[in-house]
Amino acid sequence: MPDTMIKICGLSTPETIDAAVDAGATHVGFVHFEPSPRHLTLEDAARLRRRVPESVKLVLVSSKLQPEELARAYEVIRPDVLQFHGSETREWIALVKKTIPTMECWRSFGLRDANTLEKARAFEGVADRLLFDAPANPLPGGLPGGNGTLAQWDLLEGWEPFMPWALAGGLNPDNVAEAIRRTGAPLVDASSGLETEPGIKDAGKIRAFVGAARTA
Repeated sequence: MPDTMIKICGLSTPETIDAAVDAGATHVGFVHFEPSPRHLTLEDAARLRRRVPESVKLVLVSSKLQPEELARAYEVIRPDVLQFHGSETREWIALVKKTIPTMECWRSFGLRDANTLEKARAFEGVADRLLFDAPANPLPGGLPGGNGTLAQWDLLEGWEPFMPWALAGGLNPDNVAEAIRRTGAPLVDASSGLETEPGIKDAGKIRAFVGAARTA
């Protein structure tokens, strides 16, 4: 079984990017979504992007970007992956992949019940990877992800994947090994579980998370 891939998301400083890369993360994530405490402007993201080596994939996370905004973001940042974290349709993702064929596209789903897994089938053959997260915060102004809420792992135990996928939602250094053992997740994604306060990553927690994931 190949090693579990590891994404550290919501990075916003050179020091935490270096910590993720040095620890062995396979992916790092930048958030371009203004309501998020992890939001980066395109200019800041472009500066930080230069610290990410070619061996590590850069994931740009956003929600409901309009076509012109998306084109601008791609030109400025040149991400390896675009993670859709809103209500983007199969048709929209197919159009993006046709326009930028070299970029992977992931589609995030809030894992509410078994029906979520069936709905995700609509993206088979279009998205490159599904990312199962905890459901979005339903309160006014709530974020679609990065809320620190634990995903329902039991829904994925015994599930037969039909395409590449990833697990997010409340993962941290203390629970990631169990999450991998229970679900068989090929890629794990953490953000708020590695912070001292919203938007502020801790280099020690990043290293501990990667180490724990590697022991699973």
